[in-house]
This record gives sequence, structure tokens and C-alpha cells, in this order.
Amino acid sequence: MSEEASVPASDSLGAKVEEAERRLQAVAEVATESERRATAEIKALEADLERERASVTHIREELRGEHELALQREREAKERAIAAAEERLAEIEAQADAAEKRVEAAERRASEAEVAVTEERARAREGAAAWLREQLEANRREAEGR
Repeated sequence: MSEEASVPASDSLGAKVEEAERRLQAVAEVATESERRATAEIKALEADLERERASVTHIREELRGEHELALQREREAKERAIAAAEERLAEIEAQADAAEKRVEAAERRASEAEVAVTEERARAREGAAAWLREQLEANRREAEGR
């Protein structure tokens, strides 16, 4: 009886071992499939990461180019503004020089007019003095003739 009891126990143990081996094999297959999927997902994520890096690099380069272009436009606008301001300053300086020359000419004419007025006054005084002398002389002759 002990042989009969040991046979079923060994069959039972063998069945358990086979069942355990099947489960282990199934778990190994599931683990292998999970590892394959995880590896595929990691590769896909790495590919996505590389695409994103490339996209970011491309966008960064585009932005850098746009920034450089904007800076160049600003520099050109600044240079145009400076050139216009310098041109306007030159015009103002030319107008100031012309105004100074007109003032100098006006001062010269005023000085000449003052001299002319002074000379005319002197002639007028001399003329008035001569007229008065003539009147005095005429009055003296008239007084002597009386």
C-alpha cells in the first residue's frame, strides 16, 4: 500500500512540477513579450525625443534667424534715423549760418545807416547854420540900410 500511496504522490508531485513549469513558461513568455513591448516603447520614445530635439533645434534656429533679421532691421532703421537727423542738423546749421550772415548784413546796414543819419544830421545842422547866417547877414544889411 505504501507503493500505491507513493505513486499517486509522485504523480501528483510530477503534475505539480509540470504545472509549475507550464506556469513558469507562460510567465517567461509574458515577461519576454513585456520586455519586447517595453523595448519597442522605449525605442519609440527615444525616436520621439530625437524628433522633438530636432524640431526644437529647427525652431531655435528659425527664431535665431528671425531675431538676427529683426536686429538687422532695427540697426538699419537706427542708421536711417541717424542719417536723417544728421541731414536735418546740417540743414539747421546751414540755416543758422545764413541767419548769422543776414544778421551781420543787417548790423552792417544799420551801422552804415547810423553813419548816414549822423552825416545827414551834421549836414542839416550845417545847412541850418548857413541859413541862419544868411538870415543874420540879411537882417544886418537890412538894418544897415535903414
